Amino acid sequence: MSGTSDTADKVDAYVRYFETLTPDTIDDLEKVATPDVRFRDPFNDVSGLPAMRAVLAHMFEQVADPRFEITHRARDGDVAFIRWRFTGRLKALSNRQWEVIGMSELHLAPDGRIAAHIDHWDAAAQFYAGLPLIGPIIRLLQRRAGRIPQSH
Repeated sequence: MSGTSDTADKVDAYVRYFETLTPDTIDDLEKVATPDVRFRDPFNDVSGLPAMRAVLAHMFEQVADPRFEITHRARDGDVAFIRWRFTGRLKALSNRQWEVIGMSELHLAPDGRIAAHIDHWDAAAQFYAGLPLIGPIIRLLQRRAGRIPQSH
């Protein structure tokens, strides 16, 4: 059975993997995640190393200079939480700068590697609202949803 320090080291290794991720290091995912790892974000819900690697490869195809910066960490038993800032330039939108602030819920396997990585971030506000055609509609809906009716 892995010790607490061992598990913390595995979480640290996973964090380092994302902070230093390049197209050349995608295959190193197996060192920090289980073969049946589940990855979910607002755009994907996949299981297995090949599927998660494909998501990461697709990110590099769509985003120039992607970078993850882990700003906070917490752990409770076999679950860790990381708060992060992701930046890059969206190739499809004339290399428009993009920033997302989010949180990931990481479920640890008994050996300390990551068995599930579930991202939580607001795709409507941090992605769709910045798109040229749909963005103004999303922003209008957000403003209307946020209005508090005035009492008479």
